[in-house]
Amino acid sequence: MDTKIGALDTCMPMCSDVGSIPTNGVVSTIQNSAIPCNSVESTLGRHLARRLVQIGATDVFSVPGDFNLTLLDHLIAEPGLNLIGCCNELNAGYAADGYARARGVGACAVTFTVGGLSVLNAIAGAYSENLPVICIVGGPNSNDYGTNRILHHTIGLADFSQELRCFQTVTCYQAVVNNLEDAHEQIDMAISTALKESKPVYISISCNLPAIPHPTFSHEPVPFSLSPKLSNPMGLEAAVEAAAEFLNKAVKPVMVGGPKLRVAKASEAFLELADASGYALAVMPSAKGLVPEHHSHFIGTYWGAVSTAFCAEIVESADAYLFAGPIFNDYSSVGYSLLLKKEKAIIVHPDRVVIGNGPAFGCVLMKDFLKALAKRLKHNPTAYENYHRIYVPEGHPLKCEPKEALRVNVLFEHIQNMLSSDTAVIAETGDSWFNCQKLKLPEGCGYEFQMQYGSIGWSVGATLGYAQAVPDKRVIACIGDGSFQVTAQDVSTMLRCGQRTIIFLINNAGYTIEVEIHDGPYNVIKNWNYTGLVDAIHNGEGNCWTTKVRYEEELIEAIKTATNAKKDCLCFIEVIAHKDDTSKELLEWGSRVSAANSRPPNPQ
Repeated sequence: MDTKIGALDTCMPMCSDVGSIPTNGVVSTIQNSAIPCNSVESTLGRHLARRLVQIGATDVFSVPGDFNLTLLDHLIAEPGLNLIGCCNELNAGYAADGYARARGVGACAVTFTVGGLSVLNAIAGAYSENLPVICIVGGPNSNDYGTNRILHHTIGLADFSQELRCFQTVTCYQAVVNNLEDAHEQIDMAISTALKESKPVYISISCNLPAIPHPTFSHEPVPFSLSPKLSNPMGLEAAVEAAAEFLNKAVKPVMVGGPKLRVAKASEAFLELADASGYALAVMPSAKGLVPEHHSHFIGTYWGAVSTAFCAEIVESADAYLFAGPIFNDYSSVGYSLLLKKEKAIIVHPDRVVIGNGPAFGCVLMKDFLKALAKRLKHNPTAYENYHRIYVPEGHPLKCEPKEALRVNVLFEHIQNMLSSDTAVIAETGDSWFNCQKLKLPEGCGYEFQMQYGSIGWSVGATLGYAQAVPDKRVIACIGDGSFQVTAQDVSTMLRCGQRTIIFLINNAGYTIEVEIHDGPYNVIKNWNYTGLVDAIHNGEGNCWTTKVRYEEELIEAIKTATNAKKDCLCFIEVIAHKDDTSKELLEWGSRVSAANSRPPNPQ
């Protein structure tokens, strides 16, 4: 699932008259592609729109407001760009997040401050997950900057910088465009920085500027030619030599993929290393989907005490382990309880390699390091052979008796059978993390969840964006009732877009993941008639089918209908589950995270 940013390496100019990019990476002179500078196409708004199309963000998730309306007119006018109106800014940001996971880049457009601060939470999540999201905000009239005027949609101060200051901590670049002279440069710098850094950026555009022609926009945009990052050759050689010596003397080394394989674009290189070395191959939970699970040496998810069966035993008993792009936080380490030793580990960051307690090598790109290391390692399948020796196939959950209350493990047994290369799974924060983690992904099946930020409600917007980005896949979203209540409105937008997602709404009467960390009355929520709500949102417009299931036989029939007669519909299946019906992994994980959260203060 090694995504490319808008297919930059094959991106073609939007006009046949635009000059090509020479192999030396310097953009050539544009020939005969002038647009009259009084043309509606030579405006800031159209330049931004063309840029978004060029990088692959052909859908922009938006909420209109008076400061961005003119800009939205110009986005709509751009051929190849689709403006998708969302129910609120938070979901627009989540949709851009989901879109970026599939396409490599996403975009959203909101209005000043009331929209910007609403989308901020989603942008923070995208930052934590290293996703390039272009967040566009319609800003105040350029004439109001530097005056002592107080504007609406603000907190009542003449200082307009509050929104900017909020975005500075969750974006890698901020552009405030309030004049046309440098607008071209600011926009291009913001977008190229997002692509290079794989982080969100913030672009505020004064509301009176998008429609004004300007000479700097009188040409089609020159395609981006982003200078590739390069490894320091001497540092790379030293790192590879040290790592090869470290691993080749190990008896049973293993390798574990982490979530930063995505930002490093190193999934293929990681597989090359796995093929060459013969090592047992695992992934961290937040890297599920980045490494094909049909690989011959794949042993599952390494997640400490809640790992896939027999995986933790092999990883933690190894005498050397290579982690590529890991994030060790309290959640991924199960309350800091991993049985790993630093002196046994090689940690490969996107641009740095750390070997045990010894040297660290900077300016070494993960992709280059893994490819070079693959040529220097001895083939050593010992750890995988040990895994194969102790492995016992997993059992299947007991089949429910007729009219017996449906169990969650039975639900996911049936979801497993739905997966193929034509599907993708979106797992919401909660017990779906653990149940979806146990799904075995067929080759080509997508998988996404937000582990680092863990914002409940993320999956509704992310499902909207992901499904829009890859319409050839049918998205299967597993969402808890508590999370769904946060962001339910944009099922409406899925219907407007004609999406055919299957949503499994798991109704277990509350915030189950919170219950297992620390229970209290605040974890009980008001029950909704979820199918009734979605029917009301449907309101006879678009293709939608809903059903409520309580028993396994009803689930079987619902899945049959959703995948056959209603295969072109958005299908919403509400699954009634007991409030205490959780995965064993959540029970274990919750108790360990609770213990980490409740540590007493250190003595002063």
